[in-house]
Amino acid sequence: MAESITLFLLAALVWLWFDSMRARERALALGKRACARDGLMFLDETVECVALGVGRDGEGRMAVRRTYGFEFSDTGNNRRSGSIVMLGGEVESLNTEPFLLQ
Repeated sequence: MAESITLFLLAALVWLWFDSMRARERALALGKRACARDGLMFLDETVECVALGVGRDGEGRMAVRRTYGFEFSDTGNNRRSGSIVMLGGEVESLNTEPFLLQ
């Protein structure tokens, strides 16, 4: 019985890791696209997971909610913060600090 539980927990951790990598890649692409759309510089070419939790999607199903942070620049001389919230594999929100319009 203990082996079955251990195997199940290991499989759940592997699934969480792969699902997190897929969500991270999507958040990275969305952050780059949002910065390009607004004429901003996407800094460091990366996002970082700053929060992990559970939420319900539009159909009421439980899903993993991940918040990714990233940095961008509007002038090239500063750093501003942004965040992307992913619920499961879908984007829940994308927020940026106020920036100068070019």
